[in-house]
Amino acid sequence: MDLHKLFEQAVSESKNLTERPSNETMLLLYSLYKQATEGDVNTEPPNPFDFVAKAKFDAWSNLKGKPKEEAMKEYVNLMDKLQAYTS
Repeated sequence: MDLHKLFEQAVSESKNLTERPSNETMLLLYSLYKQATEGDVNTEPPNPFDFVAKAKFDAWSNLKGKPKEEAMKEYVNLMDKLQAYTS
């Protein structure tokens, strides 16, 4: 199966995890998804008092320069680990 299909499948499966991952893992999934689908962060930083938005922005910013395909692979690998852990 090609990487794009594996990624789309992993994204779909992320909505059906039996246990909610930690906030740290959720941020990693979010940032890998954004990097894989949009590339480097392309928005203005949020209000510093919007802690959730700032955490998401910072997590995505930390992946600056990572190729989309690499982010897709890491997302798929993380989902594989999460699914194995919750099975």
